[in-house]
Amino acid sequence: MSDEPKLPCVSHTGSVRDAIATIDRGEKGIALVVDDAGRLAGTITDGDVRRAIIAGLSVESPLADLLEQKSAAPFSDPVTAPIGTTRDAIKQLMLDRDVAQIPLLDLEGKPSDLLTLDELQPNHAPPVRAVIMAGGFGTRLRPLTDELPKPMLPVGDRPLIEIVVDQLREAGVRDVNISTYYKSEKIVQHFGDGEKFGVDVKYITEDRPLGTAGALGLLEPSDKPLLVLNGDVLTGIDYRAMMVFHREQQAELTVAVRKYEITVPYGVVENNGTLVRRLREKPTFNFFVNAGIYVLEPTALKHIRPNERTDMTDVIQRLVAEEKRVVSFPIHEYWLDIGQHDDYQQAQQDVASGQFLKRAA
Repeated sequence: MSDEPKLPCVSHTGSVRDAIATIDRGEKGIALVVDDAGRLAGTITDGDVRRAIIAGLSVESPLADLLEQKSAAPFSDPVTAPIGTTRDAIKQLMLDRDVAQIPLLDLEGKPSDLLTLDELQPNHAPPVRAVIMAGGFGTRLRPLTDELPKPMLPVGDRPLIEIVVDQLREAGVRDVNISTYYKSEKIVQHFGDGEKFGVDVKYITEDRPLGTAGALGLLEPSDKPLLVLNGDVLTGIDYRAMMVFHREQQAELTVAVRKYEITVPYGVVENNGTLVRRLREKPTFNFFVNAGIYVLEPTALKHIRPNERTDMTDVIQRLVAEEKRVVSFPIHEYWLDIGQHDDYQQAQQDVASGQFLKRAA
């Protein structure tokens, strides 16, 4: 059996879910779509999947629908190179075409290899620092939070916030700040300077609750993008993919969103004045909701003043009002906001069963 890693190929007859699974297995941020003869029919990047979900496609949609949607975009044809192209030439092609992956094709148009910008230009991505918001009271989880802050509640065999820190380290984030208020000493005692967890931990200690974004105004100035996470969220989100998406979109702020459905248990009457125009029996409405994870450019932090209570919704509204670029990053991975006892029990079950590790929801 060959030890050569398999290329991340997916059949053109597959679904968006199949492409997501292929991207995850390949760990290069791309799936190579091949026809029945094994020839390259297109490429699907993680960003393509996220944009398709925002546009209304589901993970069960045929890949053909995603490829058709992508065909309407500029530069929709995959950027490829023939076998034998030098690495320097491929790297320059990536920089010229602003792509992070290039498949190499044989004379029949079949993928033979795949090179990424990470391989050709290590550490090309700008460094990022992270902030975990962990200062809340966790009132709805009492009495569990009488002695522990909510992010320190055990999920499986370790605190929830430790899972978050491990995920950040695996995503290449070493600069981790933790915003604390309620029972902050419990968090500080557990992590210390972060050395034993493979990260550099600093603490932002609020002397009073400053909202979901106010603590960011206490950070030391930096030119690094800022990844902000609520400390009570359990998720399998790909933080690297979110950072890539943020850069590709040239966003001032990126907010992770989650699809949420509401089914009205009644017939909905649509009127024009007093006249009934339509009756919809128990309709389902789809929305994208805030998932509590953000990427901010340093300039976005200017909208947060030190020691002033500010929520992230305030920051987003201020940026939108100034017509700055604020974009959504849809999460198709596992996501759970642990706000109540039922959520906490669900988190325990999902970690124990491995459901937490599954990507496409």
